[in-house]
Amino acid sequence: MQTNTPSRGTIRLTRRGRLALIATGAVVAGTAVAVPLLILGDSGDPRPTTLVIPEGRRASQVYAAVDKALELPAGSTRKSLAKADLKLPDDADGNPEGYLFPATYPLKEKATPEQLLALMVETANKKFNGAPIAAGAQRNAMNVYQAVTIASLVQAEASTKADMGKVARVIFNRLERGMPLQMDSTVDYALGRSTPGVKEKDIEVSSPYNSYARMGLPPTPIDNPGEEAMRAAITPTPGDWLYFITVKPGDTRFTADYSEHQSDVAEFNARQQKEKQAEKQAEPGGK
Repeated sequence: MQTNTPSRGTIRLTRRGRLALIATGAVVAGTAVAVPLLILGDSGDPRPTTLVIPEGRRASQVYAAVDKALELPAGSTRKSLAKADLKLPDDADGNPEGYLFPATYPLKEKATPEQLLALMVETANKKFNGAPIAAGAQRNAMNVYQAVTIASLVQAEASTKADMGKVARVIFNRLERGMPLQMDSTVDYALGRSTPGVKEKDIEVSSPYNSYARMGLPPTPIDNPGEEAMRAAITPTPGDWLYFITVKPGDTRFTADYSEHQSDVAEFNARQQKEKQAEKQAEPGGK
């Protein structure tokens, strides 16, 4: 991988650990981000009584979910940040990304955005500031906020929970070697895009979240990670991996060997091309 913005034909790490050759124009299909869930009350009560925030949702998505849950005009929850008393770490500089903990939250009769956001941050602090997380972060020469940031990358990039520890190890290995992370999830975040689909021009975006052009971790988390991702961030799986690619669903390959990785990429690209041809032939009038 390149140490700066890649040129045409270089390999880049894409969202959920899949890789594509920029020059081929290969597009990696991603799953749509689900909308946080509102659970209705019993006996046909149309008023939602519970708000479910799934793992990996961004702050912007959480704000929209709270607006919907409380039947407020769009943008109300985001505006409420100015008066919300959120107990965030100093490193967050008032940005709650990473600390809107994914969980199920009750919606009381007169709940306000400030109350819901404060409850999410309080839940995150209880999860993150306990001895296991703090000790795990210190063991890996980082503070808790940096661990949350790594967990957010793991949450965005790992195809399965089983892969989370390995993805975390790739992040650590690349950081330790002075290599850029080059993860599409950070570019998607910089562009405010919820679905993956990073193109060559996108990785030229001027943003501190562009992990192609910038070294090190992004300045903040890029989503709100769950407990599994957080555990992976502080206890990464032992290994020397620097690259990973999901060749097909359920088949993610990790390696430190660039030649081996190139072979996996070629297999991935061939599979993608074959699938595109099959889809084209399945279209009306397709040949």
